[in-house]
Amino acid sequence: MSGTYQVIARKWRPQTFDDVVGQDHVVRTLKNAIGRNRIAHAYLFVGPRGTGKTSTARIFAKALNVTNGPKADFDPADPIAQSIADGSCLDVIEIDGASNNGVEQVRELRDTVVYAPAQGKYKVYIIDEVHMLSTAAFNALLKTLEEPPAHVKFLFATTDVQKVLPTIISRCQRFDLKPIPTELIVQRLKKIAAAEKIKVSDAALASIARMADGGMRDAQSIFDQMISFCGTDIGEADVLDVYGLVATEKIAALAAALAAGDHKKIVSLVDDCDENGRDLYRLLVDVQAHVRNALLDAIAKGGQSEALGSPMSTEQLTRLLDGLREGEGGVKHGLSEKINFTVALLKAVESSRARAIDSLIKEIATLAESLPDDGSKKND
Repeated sequence: MSGTYQVIARKWRPQTFDDVVGQDHVVRTLKNAIGRNRIAHAYLFVGPRGTGKTSTARIFAKALNVTNGPKADFDPADPIAQSIADGSCLDVIEIDGASNNGVEQVRELRDTVVYAPAQGKYKVYIIDEVHMLSTAAFNALLKTLEEPPAHVKFLFATTDVQKVLPTIISRCQRFDLKPIPTELIVQRLKKIAAAEKIKVSDAALASIARMADGGMRDAQSIFDQMISFCGTDIGEADVLDVYGLVATEKIAALAAALAAGDHKKIVSLVDDCDENGRDLYRLLVDVQAHVRNALLDAIAKGGQSEALGSPMSTEQLTRLLDGLREGEGGVKHGLSEKINFTVALLKAVESSRARAIDSLIKEIATLAESLPDDGSKKND
């Protein structure tokens, strides 16, 4: 087998700032920092997996070190940019916090920062998953981080910022990368599909993006797997079958049955999804997203929405959503996924139809106030 094959997530990894999708606020700030020569000595990139933290750090390292840099709009074909991309640049040192979390590695880093860069203008240390460093390693890094030599820049990336010491965070400029919107993931996948000569339907791309939960890398890995499974022609049904997803119209039908309180329809839809090997936990998540959209519609329209086919108040939709959320644990970790899923749906319907006790009390109080005095005293 030829060794030239590269998975899509690596082959299509962003190489310049313009390639970064869905993180415009981060890109704009970094470009401005370079343009105005206000480059801090430490940056912290925070965000969920697959949103571009390490890729952005590498691009920033390229922008700092390219020939005649720092330059925000650099040529990706520049030899230094290429050496950073393929990991052979001596001035850009990548450390994986998960596997190098000991104090020895950080002490070694502390000893080598004093040496001048070999090719570029800066020595850049990219520490991925920085929250995995031990407390001793963090403390060993502190002094260097506070007063690094002028030629040193630190770029940290983490998926779990709560575990990073506040003393580290306060010495960095922090950037929060957001989950990437579904439509931007679809656009990017379309571009990849065209370049790779893959025929894929819009509905299939939408399902892939829905599964990726805001992570571009996840979306690309799923797309890669679908190419392995289907070849060069991918339809929505293929994605639904491989990943046990439920079609959008069926999610809408289930949400409508919940809103209408149609128990028979709910049970029949659950049976159908289960018989077809669908992932019921994933379906629960998708139904919640559908109900949430209806709730937002009700809020926008002043308290009521017919987005689910039946008129529902903000309070009813909130209770329905809360009921679905309460069922998550049972569906994910319970013994029988199907039974727990059915129970979660039926309970959510019941709670959406129950009246909140405080609103009832308020209504009774209002009625009581409107009664004539003599009528209100007949209970002795």
